[in-house]
Amino acid sequence: MIGFLRGRLTAKHPPQLLIDVGGVGYEVEAPMSTFYVLPPVGSDVSLFTHLVVREDAHVLFGFGSERERRLFRELIKVSNVGPKLALALLSGMTVDSFLLCIEAQDADTLVKIPGVGRKTAERLLIEMRDRIKNLTGLDTAVPIAAGAVATAGNGAQAEAFSALVALGYKPAEVTRLLKAVDPGARTTEELIRGALQVAAAK
Repeated sequence: MIGFLRGRLTAKHPPQLLIDVGGVGYEVEAPMSTFYVLPPVGSDVSLFTHLVVREDAHVLFGFGSERERRLFRELIKVSNVGPKLALALLSGMTVDSFLLCIEAQDADTLVKIPGVGRKTAERLLIEMRDRIKNLTGLDTAVPIAAGAVATAGNGAQAEAFSALVALGYKPAEVTRLLKAVDPGARTTEELIRGALQVAAAK
């Protein structure tokens, strides 16, 4: 099991990353909460990881904190919740927000996440009720990068569009969400964050 990566960030196309570790390029999928704090391409980066082994592929997921990784691991134990849906949940809300949803038995907030229907939300509320005890008190985070600053780049709108579609939103919905984002949002991360905030508020 690969539990941790430290190397040079060579590419980032939400939700995918490419990290050069000693000359080996690791393809990693990460939630948007991790993307928001990533440094520019070419910088050193450190991430907690979880390896999912499937018949057709080995997929590595990366997280900026141990709490995110722990929640991801608990989510994929829930019936009918796979890695893609777990990533969407972590992208659509913080760990603390998710824990509050479970404690308050708030299914209405969960169903705003793409891919989470009413039955899945209710299943999450039931099955995660006891498991959230494993997440309290965990705040360990790796230093993703010193002075990580998001920088504007060409094609930010296109990258944001692709990332939101990858998270499960329909193209027409993504177009509507991005149009509703504050005009001051320029980077891919700012556009995605804004779109997710719009989606959560509807």
